[in-house]
Amino acid sequence: MQTRFDIATNGPGLYEFTQYLRHWVQGTGLLTVFVQHSSASLLIQENADPEVQTDLRNFFARLVPPTTDPTMSYLTHTYEGPDDMPAHIKAALLPTHLSIPVIDGELALGTWQGVYLFEHRDKPHQRKIVAHLGK
Repeated sequence: MQTRFDIATNGPGLYEFTQYLRHWVQGTGLLTVFVQHSSASLLIQENADPEVQTDLRNFFARLVPPTTDPTMSYLTHTYEGPDDMPAHIKAALLPTHLSIPVIDGELALGTWQGVYLFEHRDKPHQRKIVAHLGK
């Protein structure tokens, strides 16, 4: 069983889409989710305190700043703007697919866990997520 979700983003940050998955899954199996982009990532992360998402975004912005930062002057892929290559680096450091057990139609996530798209680009995007539930 497969489907695709479109997630609208408005710049860098974490966008929770756990509810989309909860409404779609059924039965028991292994859910695989995959982002079809090279400048965004997927994460399972705490969804109780929004400061966690803010801190993650700030950490990765500091770890991999835009190419306008003097420390990033060695980068050559700058055609699509100063956020493009740093977005690719962040996506290389973070997962682009996740596996989540599904038991009796429920995601086997922990109490405070949610599933997020981590947008790394500055401009709004429509991101595509493919979901596959295998038995």
